[in-house]
Amino acid sequence: MVLTYFKRYRMEIDLRRAPAPELPPGYRFVGWDPSLLALHADTKYRSFHSEIDANVFPCLGESEGCQRLMQEISRKEGFLPAATWLVVHDRPGAASRACGTVQGIRDRSGQGAIQNLGIVPQHRGLGLGSALLLQALDGFRRSGLQRAFLEVTAQNDGAIRLYRRLGFRKARTVFKAVEVAYT
Repeated sequence: MVLTYFKRYRMEIDLRRAPAPELPPGYRFVGWDPSLLALHADTKYRSFHSEIDANVFPCLGESEGCQRLMQEISRKEGFLPAATWLVVHDRPGAASRACGTVQGIRDRSGQGAIQNLGIVPQHRGLGLGSALLLQALDGFRRSGLQRAFLEVTAQNDGAIRLYRRLGFRKARTVFKAVEVAYT
């Protein structure tokens, strides 16, 4: 195992300026319910298991790890169901399937903290990540919060472009130390 440092940015947004979410036809938001915990975990796994964040947060690379992570998030004192959503794809003639997930937490300072915004690879490039993030931000706003933040790995250029386009601004740089097994 080798100790590796991943550069990450903390990005923040004023919730009074966030636009309203819009999904493309055939997709819908599904709000939090405890019975959906396993579906959030599965969608999180399918979104992250092959991405760089699975190196930064190894639990994202394992189905069981995503299940444990969802249990931890949903039990946190500041967990906000109003900022926790799935995006579901309704397919004509086939079963609907979740293809995006996000969780929201109110931190100790009273700000919204976005957790693990993820879209499965087959549904990327359709604006689902933008819509899902805006839906979570609206949940923070409806819960009385004025600001929100997230952290993003500096190498994730696509996510950084998305966050900037939606109004997030880099507040600071942080480094996450991770033990990585190289083969």
